[in-house]
Amino acid sequence: MGFGLFVPEFRSEFSMSAASAGLVSSLGFAGFFAGLLVAQLLLNRRGPEHPVLAGLAAATLGLGLVAIAPNVPILAAGVFLAATSAGFAWTPFNDAVHRKVRDRDRASALSVISTGTSVGIALAGVVALGMVFFGFGWRICWGVFAAASIVALAINWAALRQVEKAPDDPPEAVWRDLLQPVALPLFGVAFIFGITSAIYISFAADRFAEDGLPGLPQGTAPALVFIFYGLFGLTGLATDRLRDRIGLTWLVRLLMLAGAGSLAAAAFMPDHLGGLATSAGLQGIHVMMTSAVLAFWSESLFPAFPSLSFTAALLAVAAGCVIGPALAGLAVGSLGPQVMFYAAAVLPLVAMVFIRARFMVERQSDTTGSIEVGA
Repeated sequence: MGFGLFVPEFRSEFSMSAASAGLVSSLGFAGFFAGLLVAQLLLNRRGPEHPVLAGLAAATLGLGLVAIAPNVPILAAGVFLAATSAGFAWTPFNDAVHRKVRDRDRASALSVISTGTSVGIALAGVVALGMVFFGFGWRICWGVFAAASIVALAINWAALRQVEKAPDDPPEAVWRDLLQPVALPLFGVAFIFGITSAIYISFAADRFAEDGLPGLPQGTAPALVFIFYGLFGLTGLATDRLRDRIGLTWLVRLLMLAGAGSLAAAAFMPDHLGGLATSAGLQGIHVMMTSAVLAFWSESLFPAFPSLSFTAALLAVAAGCVIGPALAGLAVGSLGPQVMFYAAAVLPLVAMVFIRARFMVERQSDTTGSIEVGA
């Protein structure tokens, strides 16, 4: 995600066009996609420790490459490696929760894991803000990120080495078993979520940096985008409670509306602090709560093989993430950023319109058993 925070610096340093920035961002999300596939193999064979540690090692190497990148190809390679870490780590953590946390606490634990990203995003924004006020370069920022990755590697090595490998999934736990009509709303929401969230994280900072913010030093806008994004994203901790209060259907509708509002605010209020705070805040809520929803929604649909079903949902997210920035970069170059953000805002609105309670299957007792519909 940090690539989008520094797009203004990268475009200046490497003379990158919007289309080139979009391609590099899409390449990073392709790393996320690849990491998901490899993580599932490692998880099945070795347990959660190995994919998480492999991902953090890739993150450290990738972040370090970005910090010393002399050209766009090395920059892109670093972004790709760093982005694989999310794919390596996310599913294994959910697998550990499924086996080590009580049923009644599981949805809350999944929300905490998904929302933890918010803290990292906000801290990345703080580091970038320090770059503006203290005058150090963007390479120092990425060096700090690489150092943080080493610390995370040590912490996770200590935390996960006692978590054993899960028993083998039942024989029927294969990819084709996930391609059921009841899962289509899950995968559709995940795909659209991937497109729009990747577009935002790739281009919002550059959008708000273009004109700057009145009364604030040049270069503060991208950092503030990430700080507001991260702070508001902490609302993801309440996802499970909100789902219990209003139901899955209305929760997903509101989250799609928040995503659309975030993109629209970036389109029409790029030079106002209020517009930035509204846009970034709504996006933080949208991303962190939707990430938590995908975690417990996929698990409740396929309780017999939760890690595989969540991997499938994340692959739909990653596919959208790969497509979104590349197309958005081309649209910015030909139509301008305002049109691109308005067009992106249409996608979650369409999803919101088509979401119906009868399609929102929230719980299935087993892979062939009874179904409970979330109202």
